[in-house]
Amino acid sequence: MKRIARELRDGFYVNLGIGIPTLVANYVPKGMEVILQSENGMLGVGPYPLDSEVDPDLINAGKETISEIPGCSYFSSADSFGMIRGGHIDLTVLGALQVDEKGTLANWAVPGKMLKGMGGAMDLVAGAKRVFVAMEHATKDRKPKILKKCTLPLTGVAVVHHIVTELGVMDITPGGIVLKELAPDATLEQIQAVTEPKLILPPGGPVPMLG
Repeated sequence: MKRIARELRDGFYVNLGIGIPTLVANYVPKGMEVILQSENGMLGVGPYPLDSEVDPDLINAGKETISEIPGCSYFSSADSFGMIRGGHIDLTVLGALQVDEKGTLANWAVPGKMLKGMGGAMDLVAGAKRVFVAMEHATKDRKPKILKKCTLPLTGVAVVHHIVTELGVMDITPGGIVLKELAPDATLEQIQAVTEPKLILPPGGPVPMLG
């Protein structure tokens, strides 16, 4: 999540999805003003609180306890989604079950489990200016999650701009998936083995993944 935090800029309004993406809040660079938004109606989300600082009334969309920053505001879910749908979110970071080479995302229907609905992801991928996916590169049984074509119910078609996993950083381009950065402890062979589409290498090859 440190890597995604490097993409933040002063004045950004950022939405973090549940799960892995919420960790980005802990790595916002010191001195940078980034306003984190939670679709359940909070603007000004801080990092995870210490046990002694937990307020059970302060939760994010994943029902995790969170902290607030000075100037934090609260509003209805309707107002929150008005902000999202109005194009006021500079960057959203979402988890994924599958992403394909066109940037199509599937992240809400877990096979074999009761569905509670798709949450706010469909609005976020349609309304945010940039969409990052933060996820583990493969399933627990080492099956690719980056596919030629998604097989699960879709969240959005051709909406993802960047993918960040423990193995590398990838950009979605009209020509395919470009492996921009490679983790120091990974090889091209290793990452390609758990990636269904053929990865495109930039001129000079991928650079070491930045922390």
